[in-house]
Amino acid sequence: MRNLSRPFKKGAEFIAVALFIAMFGTFLLQIFARYVLNSPLGWTVEICIILYIWLVFWTSAFLLRERDHVSFNMLFLAVPARGRRFMAVLGLGCITAAFIAGFPVIVDYVMFMRIEKAPVTRITLDYVYAIFPVFIVALIIRSLISLWRLMRSKTSDREIAAIAGELIQPDPSTYDPVVAKEPKA
Repeated sequence: MRNLSRPFKKGAEFIAVALFIAMFGTFLLQIFARYVLNSPLGWTVEICIILYIWLVFWTSAFLLRERDHVSFNMLFLAVPARGRRFMAVLGLGCITAAFIAGFPVIVDYVMFMRIEKAPVTRITLDYVYAIFPVFIVALIIRSLISLWRLMRSKTSDREIAAIAGELIQPDPSTYDPVVAKEPKA
């Protein structure tokens, strides 16, 4: 499974880097135009904002792991392992159900935004926010995978540790030093 996800992750990283380079290049262009040429460009601010929106949702959807997100888990860590599993299944189940139920409305709203345009670039806002449904689909898929791992006794402990943000010790039989020093799932 890890071998199948490796090219996808590299592609997602490439897209994130391209978005960041484009955003940073646009930012530098704005600085150059404003302070060297003394002729500010209005469109650069909008492009930076649009690229930032895409960068945040793209990396959150495809590159950040569970332990990379900020979480408030004092109550989660205070209960025994069985309680953690129950809380994780309940929480993920509610989040997944809410996003599945809300997905059609989210898509409808993003499509509705085609009537609005950015003030300077005149880009329709459905293109600006088109990344949000992609983010929601990725979140649903990741939540379903996490729920599946929680339901399996073989992987539930590792999934609970990942949700809790605890450092997972590599299993010697599945450890691959090439993959960022992380154990295989």
